[in-house]
Amino acid sequence: MRQTSFALALLTAAVLSACGGTDPRAGDQSPKTKFSQQVAFGDSLSDVGTYAVGGVAAQGGGQYTINGNITSVNPELTGKNFTAVIAAQLGLPAPCAAQTGLQGTSSTNPALNFSVPIVTNANCFNYAQGGARVTNPIGPGNRALAAANASVVLGATTVPVVTQIANHLAKAGGKFSGTELVIVTAGGNDVLEQLGELSAGATTAGGTALITSLVTQLAPNTPSANGATAIAAAARTEAAKSGSTAQSIIGAAITAAAQLGNTTAVANASTIGATAGAAATAAGLKYSSDHSAEVVTALGTAGAELAVLVKNQIVAKGANYVVVNNLPDVSIAPSVLAQSADTQKLVATMVATFNAQLKAGLGDDAKIAYVDLASVSHDQAVNPGPYGLTNTKDTACVVNDVTKNPLGSSLVCTKNNLISGDVSHYMFADGVHPTPFEYALIARYILLQMSGKGWI
Repeated sequence: MRQTSFALALLTAAVLSACGGTDPRAGDQSPKTKFSQQVAFGDSLSDVGTYAVGGVAAQGGGQYTINGNITSVNPELTGKNFTAVIAAQLGLPAPCAAQTGLQGTSSTNPALNFSVPIVTNANCFNYAQGGARVTNPIGPGNRALAAANASVVLGATTVPVVTQIANHLAKAGGKFSGTELVIVTAGGNDVLEQLGELSAGATTAGGTALITSLVTQLAPNTPSANGATAIAAAARTEAAKSGSTAQSIIGAAITAAAQLGNTTAVANASTIGATAGAAATAAGLKYSSDHSAEVVTALGTAGAELAVLVKNQIVAKGANYVVVNNLPDVSIAPSVLAQSADTQKLVATMVATFNAQLKAGLGDDAKIAYVDLASVSHDQAVNPGPYGLTNTKDTACVVNDVTKNPLGSSLVCTKNNLISGDVSHYMFADGVHPTPFEYALIARYILLQMSGKGWI
């Protein structure tokens, strides 16, 4: 298999890392820049334990990867994300979460207790939080998004990047010292939430079309004066139930019509259901098509907003060494690969739009190292061999069995709920988050970009 420039770059980075980050031929192997600390802003990719409390901690989780030091099983299963790897490489203290706590389910079952007071940790400077977006405070896992009848609610705080930066400035006296290494990584949750909202809208449109079609087909042969109203009411009541499906809604409407005297409803159930289902599908697809441009625009806005924050609230406030990672190619993640081809293309466009606006907004600044994770992650997915990756499509963690993983997330993925076999060189822990091995690859690539800037 061909050795790509990205793969070669990672190999070069590994050599640089082993030699302290400088030219291995030189006598002094210490980094060129002595950073005073690492400060990180962003989302789950950088989070080192915001939610490592309560039920998450009880299950051995806390980071979005394969948690825990399992190096006795395989050297790659370190349990570390890329910020921890970089800190260790640069001789900095292991990063710790600036805030911890959860606002979710309170339970007497320790493994399901996600209600833990919020605590601010004065001497910790990793502000990244799982679910965090660029400026919107409501991200994946936030209790505001939980269904009213949900039995388990994580209650992630999802403090957005704009507030994370403000919190650090308040802690640091309104400015950066200029000797920190600042790492910024965000945008993934903006993709997921925009995609979720689009899906919800399409589902609503499809549901409306389903009921309309059922009423249109059943009402003419229903002798009751209020037949149309009763059929629609029965369908809507079923639709409102937790766990309802298109088939159960169709069944409720047909039953209501039959009870009102429609003698052909049951006999024609198959045809009626197929027609209504087709109408629902068409309506959902039309909604997605009509509104896809809106979510792309929203991602462009988020990318531009992140660039402004980096320029005006980080660099302008005194930071001299700022790593800005662009958004990895989420379209190649297992959770997106499980969607339709159109959805995969839409996600790819959302990522590209976010990154284009981010890069344009940052411009060419000697104090900023713009790291193209999108390109390298895409190349890893299509050309895994040179990177040492053995699987780029499946999840290393069990995510579809609540008895083994109640959150369906790598946040509580440990040695106890891995799939069978050797997963040490998998790319993904869950549907979107990396394994420790992939995080190590990311760290190496970032270190190489820092070396190119002359920082190490």
